[in-house]
Amino acid sequence: MNYDFKIFDGKIAGAREWLAREYAGLRTGRASPAILDGISVSAYGSMAPIKQVANVGIEDARTLRVSAWDASIIKDIERAITAANLGIGTTADSSGLRITFPELTVERREQLVKIAKHKLEEARTAIRVARDETWKDIQEKEREGALTEDDKFQLKEELQKRVDNGNGELEKAFEKKEAEMSA
Repeated sequence: MNYDFKIFDGKIAGAREWLAREYAGLRTGRASPAILDGISVSAYGSMAPIKQVANVGIEDARTLRVSAWDASIIKDIERAITAANLGIGTTADSSGLRITFPELTVERREQLVKIAKHKLEEARTAIRVARDETWKDIQEKEREGALTEDDKFQLKEELQKRVDNGNGELEKAFEKKEAEMSA
């Protein structure tokens, strides 16, 4: 019963990392530079992520400081952040931009929890797809004679254990983010 689950384990790790990145971008009322990761700025004739044209730092619990490397693109950065419609305030000053995070309302928290649940379901779907691909591969190997029927069912149990562990890790990430949004 020799079967390599490396590809499947890699897909679970990929789903876990994707979910972590998505959750990093969900605003929780605390200042987090990760919220700006998905925003691109029109600078020097092309689009570039904010972190490639400016430093982003935390000023206090609800404020980020964006310091552009070239003062001429501050207005472009401000436009890009405003256009992203993240529900955050931007103010330009002499040294760059100040990004302020308003307190979350109850309705916004509920909306963020729904978004987080949707992201969780997307990650679970990725694991289900990977499970189905791996199961088809195991069945194909059994048809070819590389595995016995007993091996196939033992591998199915092992595969389900890995799926359950992966889903459990995703659920823990969701619960952590939910607690963070409720605090």
